[in-house]
Parts: sequence; structure tokens; C-alpha cells
Amino acid sequence: MRSLLALSRAIDALNEGVGRFNVWLVLIVTLLSAGNALMRYAFHYSSNAYLEAQWYLFALIFLWGAGWTLKHNGHVRVDVIYSKLPKRAQLWIDLLGTLFFLLPMVGLVLWLSWPIVLESLKIREMSPDAGGLPRWPIKLAVPVGLALLGLQGISELIKRIAALTGHLELAAEAQEEVV
Repeated sequence: MRSLLALSRAIDALNEGVGRFNVWLVLIVTLLSAGNALMRYAFHYSSNAYLEAQWYLFALIFLWGAGWTLKHNGHVRVDVIYSKLPKRAQLWIDLLGTLFFLLPMVGLVLWLSWPIVLESLKIREMSPDAGGLPRWPIKLAVPVGLALLGLQGISELIKRIAALTGHLELAAEAQEEVV
């Protein structure tokens, strides 16, 4: 169990690092959006590349932040019954939900998206809009984000098994507010 917990800590550290990177992406996309609006309304200038860069960055924040959000228990959850259950029952629900819903979903979407990503890479897909950006990098971000989410799911699974077997005491899992 010690080696599995070490793997879990490594996955947690990876997603924590990606989460810190995402904070900078939020700043960049905010500045880019403000700059786009300023250029459009003050100087009547618009660029497809700048507009596409905005949604590319937003997609990266969403895709690459999913694992970090799972690590910090920030995903939306209907908590009416779950919060009233004993800790052991909550651990079982988390374990079974990860094992039978999260990980299969990640695997399925990875499997379905990979041919699309490979084709985009193969043809070096570009935006159909004049002055647009290459599309293959953002399509490549989909399996990377899913891999990060899947890895974090494995980490959470390890932690739940460790908690159920008495190898780890999990702290209270209130959603963390990170500023």
C-alpha cells in the first residue's frame, strides 16, 4: 500500500502543478479578452487568431483543470443523501463511483477521441477561418486533460482504498476554496 500511496502523492503533485499553471492561463485569457475587446471597440480591429486563442486557453483551463478540481473535491455533486451518510459509506460511494463511472467514462472518451486527434495531427489541421490558428494543438489537449483526470481518479481510488483498509486517514473533504 505504501508504494500505491506514493504513486497517489505523485499524481496529486502533478495535478497540483497543472492547477498552478492554469492560474496563469486564467490571467492570460483575461488579459487577452480585455485586449480583444479594447482593440475591437476602440480601434475597430479584430483578429480571428486572437479570438481563437481566447477559446483555446479557456478550453485548456477547463480540460487541464478537471484533475485538479477532482483532487480538491470541487466537482458538482448532488449531496442531499451523501453528506448525511457515515464516513465509511461515503468512502464506498466515492470508490464505486470512481471505479464504475469516472474511470470508464474517461477511458471511453479517450478511446473515442484518439482517432480524431491523430487525424488532426496527421493533416496538421488548421482553422477554417482566415487568419485562424492550427486546430491540432487544442485537439491534442483533450486526451491530455482526460489523462490528467483519469490519473487523479486513480489517485482518489487509491486514497479511498487506503482509508477503508486503515492505511490512511482522509481529512474532511469540504470543497476547498483556493484564491
